[in-house]
Amino acid sequence: MDFKNELSLRVEAAEDVVCRFLPDVEGYQSVVFEAMEYGITAGGKRVRPILMNETFQLFNGEGDVIEPFMAAIEMIHTYSLIHDDLPAMDNDMLRRGKPTVHAAYGEAMGVLAGDALLNYAFETALNAYDAKTDVVAVTEAMRILARKAGVFGMIGGQVVDVEAEKKELEMTEDRLNFIYELKTGALIEASMMIGAVLAGADEEQVELIEEVASKIGMAFQIQDDILDVEGDEAKLGKPIGSDERNEKITYVTFAGIEKSKEEVKRLTDEAVEKLNSLSSHNDFLIELLNYLVYRDN
Repeated sequence: MDFKNELSLRVEAAEDVVCRFLPDVEGYQSVVFEAMEYGITAGGKRVRPILMNETFQLFNGEGDVIEPFMAAIEMIHTYSLIHDDLPAMDNDMLRRGKPTVHAAYGEAMGVLAGDALLNYAFETALNAYDAKTDVVAVTEAMRILARKAGVFGMIGGQVVDVEAEKKELEMTEDRLNFIYELKTGALIEASMMIGAVLAGADEEQVELIEEVASKIGMAFQIQDDILDVEGDEAKLGKPIGSDERNEKITYVTFAGIEKSKEEVKRLTDEAVEKLNSLSSHNDFLIELLNYLVYRDN
């Protein structure tokens, strides 16, 4: 299997799905539609919708019920990035080499575009009820999406991260793990769990997928910390060493670079082993998990 070619095809397909669900840029409020589209199309690996669809395929899912959720998860991910870049948060003016949404459209529209994408994500996911599928499964998928994106998921992790950045609490290893598990891991868990649920996986299988995704999410974030120390700036597209310059505490701060690498390998190996314990297999999904963790950008 030519993994990079297969990945490119899947990125293109995910891009098509996500953009197809965006609202038309028209009406008195067209500027917010334009800002939403700008944020979505600014680039990105489309990791979450691809993970969702590949897990759906792993459990032999059929039909297009997965598509509204693929679009919804990417809308939620994009809204989180738009809000992360705001002056009240990270105050970043560039993302992937382009002006951030608030830099291009103003701070107020940055807030509104993020709000709009979050709300529209659920409006989009509700389209799954129009498909010929199990209503109970779609409802469970909606529950997972809402919880993993909310205060018990991504937002919860962001809250603790913001408090730590403002030095309002002491950063401990337990708190850092909490941030990583929620801020980074929750949407990866949601992606894979929703794929499994919509394909008809049973409760035990969904729990296993959640464990796999949790380990991959943690490994993904630790690898991000490693890359900030010894990555290739040309490949990363940003300067390395920013965490240290900004006095940001990361996993490398507590464990050191070598133990961090060992932890990435341990988590990834355990995730792949769990995935391989299932009776059904998806070779591309295994390759994708390894690629995400051992990436160089």
